[in-house]
Amino acid sequence: MKEFVLELAKRSVERGVGLGFDDVVAKVVSNEKSMVKVANSQLTVAQSWRAVNLELYLTRGKRIVLVGAPVKGKEDVERIFSRIEDYIKSVSESEMYAPLPEPSGKPLEGLVDPKIIDSMYRSPELIAEVVSAAHGEGAEKAAGTLTLDVERKALATSTGAEFYEEGTSIEVYLRAFYKDSTGHWAYGSRILDMSALKEVGRRAAYYARLVTNVVDVPPGRYDVVLSPLVVGNLMELVASTASAFAVLAGFSMFMKFKRGDVVASEKFSLIDDPLQKSLPGSTGFDDEGVATSTKPIIKEGRFENLLHNSKTAAVMKTESTGNAGLIMPHPWNVVIPAGDFSEEEMIRDVKDGLLITNNWYTRLQNYVEGIFSTVTRDAVYRVSNGEVVGVVRRLRIADTLTNLLKNVVGLSKSVYDVRWWEVGTPSKVPYVLVRNVNITKPTV
Repeated sequence: MKEFVLELAKRSVERGVGLGFDDVVAKVVSNEKSMVKVANSQLTVAQSWRAVNLELYLTRGKRIVLVGAPVKGKEDVERIFSRIEDYIKSVSESEMYAPLPEPSGKPLEGLVDPKIIDSMYRSPELIAEVVSAAHGEGAEKAAGTLTLDVERKALATSTGAEFYEEGTSIEVYLRAFYKDSTGHWAYGSRILDMSALKEVGRRAAYYARLVTNVVDVPPGRYDVVLSPLVVGNLMELVASTASAFAVLAGFSMFMKFKRGDVVASEKFSLIDDPLQKSLPGSTGFDDEGVATSTKPIIKEGRFENLLHNSKTAAVMKTESTGNAGLIMPHPWNVVIPAGDFSEEEMIRDVKDGLLITNNWYTRLQNYVEGIFSTVTRDAVYRVSNGEVVGVVRRLRIADTLTNLLKNVVGLSKSVYDVRWWEVGTPSKVPYVLVRNVNITKPTV
């Protein structure tokens, strides 16, 4: 498979250069996946498949064309290129064009866990362990998904890059049911860790059963403990707005800040870490062939870096940070360093507040001001004088990202590898304790 995807990428570049394109990037990705789903604690879906996709970046003058399509061989490459000439003529010149940089990256080693490859056809057994752990913690039933993936990626460019990288990943999430309550947990990594898989089931059931008496919480400002699932969801949003493209397009809270400005609590750092090998976003080169590197977006409360590709770097008169996607720069992995709180100590520190374990429907109402809202999902717990005293039905966090970041007062000692439906960027994050968070109630 290495030879196949690399040859397709190289052939695509040769074809593009032969047709007179100035810049050509060809990325070929083969994914071999195995996925299982459970509902009512029973296996409902088990399937496996392989897909190969070609992504092309082509320029002529300052006109840019992006193409993506599934491919099976060289004949598909020819078919794609036969149609591109019709498109390039109708494309306007880009205001952000910059020539491709010279390649500086190299493939990152150590991204394959043989246990994942060996388990590709044993995924029903793995999800059964997760469900069993949930029942062992008292869940009445459970539902969720487990996916194993072997990804083989080749990148070739007209500037001379010819890279191949191979990695594995596992993603599992489970919702546990107990009476009228639900709990949820997730895990996403390049490593098949059975203890982490079972922890998904145990924590989901634990949060479904923590307390069952329903209490009301009026709208207002509260201290909140956010679980790693919530932290991953919200900090993925912060990291994505650190894309220099988002700043140039007017869709970023970082438009208001310059390097060194205080944007968060001094206890808080947010890092883009493509070299964190345990996370599925790890890679040694970006989509332009530039070397990736670990860099803080926020360091001890101060804004440090935007994420650049060659085009945004040219506009802002700086250097690429190795974060190029074919369309725009983006974070690879989100990492928040651990703090010094145990999870129990965080709860005991809350006099009047909430433990929020999951969320969804996160939306920005004003990108520049960072005004956002997100709806709680699954268990939300009322905390009074350091004790969990009741479960709360749906609430909404409605605040600004800067207020949230500046009011961080504690982070847990433990960090968790998270990726699932609501956390698309792989994340290694702790629980976070935040003061003075605005809580409202959904209107429907």
